[in-house]
Amino acid sequence: MEKAKISAIQLFALMFTFDLGTALIVSYGIPAGKDAWIAILLGMCGGILLFFIYYMLFRQYPNLPLTGYVRKIFGNSLGWVLGLLYCLFFLYTAARNIRDFGDLLVSSTLPETPLLAINLSLVLVICYVIYLGIEVVGRTAEVFIVILLLLGIGANFFVLVSGDVDFHHVRPFIEHGWKPILTTAFPSVVSFPFGEMIVFTMLLPYLNRPQLAKKVWLFAVISSGLILSWTAALNLSVLGVDVMERSTFPTLATIGKVNLFDFIERLDAIVVFTLLMTVFLKSSIFLYGTIIGIVDLFKLKDHRQLILPIGIILIFLSMTIASSFSEHLEEGLDINIKYINVPFLIIFPLFMLIISIIQNYIKKKTD
Repeated sequence: MEKAKISAIQLFALMFTFDLGTALIVSYGIPAGKDAWIAILLGMCGGILLFFIYYMLFRQYPNLPLTGYVRKIFGNSLGWVLGLLYCLFFLYTAARNIRDFGDLLVSSTLPETPLLAINLSLVLVICYVIYLGIEVVGRTAEVFIVILLLLGIGANFFVLVSGDVDFHHVRPFIEHGWKPILTTAFPSVVSFPFGEMIVFTMLLPYLNRPQLAKKVWLFAVISSGLILSWTAALNLSVLGVDVMERSTFPTLATIGKVNLFDFIERLDAIVVFTLLMTVFLKSSIFLYGTIIGIVDLFKLKDHRQLILPIGIILIFLSMTIASSFSEHLEEGLDINIKYINVPFLIIFPLFMLIISIIQNYIKKKTD
């Protein structure tokens, strides 16, 4: 592993920005209709439960990344295979985020620009930052979180004073009962983005004050969850549920409706710039987790030699992951959630925790 340390503030900035990610822009929680914001709050509560699973594993193996303690729990052979699968999962999820950003730019801002050019540019910058080290990634997050907060406050102010907000669009609450809310929150909202924070189990050994990991993680989940819930409620208030269900990027549509005095308008750049920062950091963390995991599994000395080859694979994967953006969205909402996220983010970690608890109990009895 890299010899580096990150502070608690840097870890919070990384986690907070990571959680916002693409969830801030896409139709997040919309299967619940008007109650999307409630589904997000419930999903946040489920994310807190997942956090305790990840945190208890970290407490038992504070100096090891996920790929390290999975071999302690399942043995070298099975644990090695599962660790490699997690590395592939991190790489796949990074590719999905890169594709999300590329498709947003192509569809909204740069329609004449090839998708490959956008993805290639973003991945090369990510590879450069990772080459500089995790400490640089952490300092970048510290800068980005300030810019994100300023952009968020400004965007919310313009939307609220634009006269387009009608909170009657989110009423009545729980109009169709709890079933659509619960089926949206579990497992969709729980796994994305809160469950995806399992990748931070690869970064926690770098924390200079490990005793703060619990507070930082919980604060990041709660604060980002509240912002995502508010964003969903604001989008519903401006667009209405019918328009929001048809919109691929509802936040972009919401900010695009702002027109103050025929002077302050076309604020789409705020959304694009926000997504650039969140996807940049989120993809960087996933790619870094992939590289560190492979270094740990194959016992390599330097992670830098892997950055460019895996970066090239990431570019190729982001282009071939789906033939169109509609297919990309369909895979993300159906196949990815049910068959990839649920096992890797919920089932496997819970199984690991149960086995590690049993192993520790047996060890204490033996001693």
